[in-house]
Amino acid sequence: MSLLPIFLKLEGHRGLVVGAGTVAFEKINSLLKTGLRLRVVAPVARAAIRQLAIDGRLEWIERPFEIADLDGIDLVIAATDSAEVNAQVYRESVVRKILANSVDDPPNCDFYFGSVVSRGALQIAISTAGESPAVAQQLRREIDEQLPEDLGPWLDDVGSLRREVLATHPRGEARRLLLHQLAQRKLCGSELCPSRQLARAPLDKQTDGSNAKVYLIGAGPGDPDLLTVKALRLLQSADAVLHDALVPQAILALASPSAEVVNVGKRCGVKSITQQEINALMIERAQSGRSVVRLKSGDPLLFSRAAEEIAALAAAGVAFEIVPGITAAFAAAAAIGCSLTSRNSTSNVIFSTSHHAPSQAENRSLHAPLPQLEDATRVVYMPGRDLRMLAQEWLDEGLPPDLPCAIVSRAAQPGQQIRTTTLAALGDTAPALAPSLLIAGWALRESSAAFQYLAGITSERNGDSNSSGKSIVPGQYSIWPEMGLFSSRRSLGINDPSLEHRGQGQDNGKVLQSQPGAIDALFSLVP
Repeated sequence: MSLLPIFLKLEGHRGLVVGAGTVAFEKINSLLKTGLRLRVVAPVARAAIRQLAIDGRLEWIERPFEIADLDGIDLVIAATDSAEVNAQVYRESVVRKILANSVDDPPNCDFYFGSVVSRGALQIAISTAGESPAVAQQLRREIDEQLPEDLGPWLDDVGSLRREVLATHPRGEARRLLLHQLAQRKLCGSELCPSRQLARAPLDKQTDGSNAKVYLIGAGPGDPDLLTVKALRLLQSADAVLHDALVPQAILALASPSAEVVNVGKRCGVKSITQQEINALMIERAQSGRSVVRLKSGDPLLFSRAAEEIAALAAAGVAFEIVPGITAAFAAAAAIGCSLTSRNSTSNVIFSTSHHAPSQAENRSLHAPLPQLEDATRVVYMPGRDLRMLAQEWLDEGLPPDLPCAIVSRAAQPGQQIRTTTLAALGDTAPALAPSLLIAGWALRESSAAFQYLAGITSERNGDSNSSGKSIVPGQYSIWPEMGLFSSRRSLGINDPSLEHRGQGQDNGKVLQSQPGAIDALFSLVP
């Protein structure tokens, strides 16, 4: 059975609390804040409750509960130390159709008290339907730590400005959009405050494009927990969300239920929307006065055609703001426990993609080639399904055949997979699930060796899984051959005959579905 979360106006209504101990006192404090006319019935009361009665803030009747105490009451709380009395109070309340709560007794409750976070008029109430008040309290503490302390005064200012808008502007879509814009803006006390001027301007000037704005937001690699706080706030308040095809439903579900959500993804091999059409959609919606989020997978400034969209917005006179996100390269490196740089071997990182615009492909010979740096970690976005040509190009550049390589599919998402191999065997690696990313360089050898070793042990012994759904597949692991890594099984004091090095070319990239925390577990095994 689902509960209805509502906020009741109780001022002037009559309430009854049966009991006057510590638990009752907590409920009394909450109820008095609402303006409820409160009566307390108990033969004995703690000193603080007696003082409230002396101050005239409540009525205390010094005797045990009687059924007649329910006459004329709108809300009842049973908070004695007697389960029998509490149950009786609830039963009699039900007969009289009075909403009642028997504290810490879910079967005898018509409603529950939530754990509340308050900032002025803002109230966030959390309920577990009586299953675990401790969980609700923990969540309340976590939310309380994240909310700004000055949120209450800001909300007072927003509320005052909202009432002004409601009094001066006619009902309609334009007014609704204006109120949503004001809820996202900073307010100040000055009459020259831009937000106040926006609220007081005629509505026909609200939609002339002068206040249009598009947010180019990075959605990260796909895990909602990896969204930035600002990205989440803008996504939840947007009127229109234009998103890439790679943005998962788990992130799109965070948008407002009233928002227009449009897939403007461009996938390889599929005829889809053009970049010019995407630009037009952004500009049209922004100039109509709507808050527009252009939601891009990863970081919006890396291989996402942001330059073209920025140019189009600037040409149309539409303001824009860029909100960075975690790019897939960092999520992939984190997935395999790899630093992209190392003081010992790697001082550069090269980001590239195997996809090129037609105009670039025709003129590629006019551009100088990338530095042929063996000390660089190479990261290739969208490497494609056939890696033979790329592997051969790198070998022709002079990169060594034993250069470690890793292909990470669906980084930081359920179903994440990792394939490890060397440059010599890269071309023979089976196609990876999309989206995927290729990392190559000596930094892989140094940073992820421990992870690979432990993942192999864990997969052989346990076939373990974890809550995120990124489980280890038994028997499917590899370490880079010919690297001198863990050349002795006894180097970590672990004797596992299943962990034999495989010669170069024999392992064409085994699949490893990674297990978070594997490196920590490894270090716990090593003296």
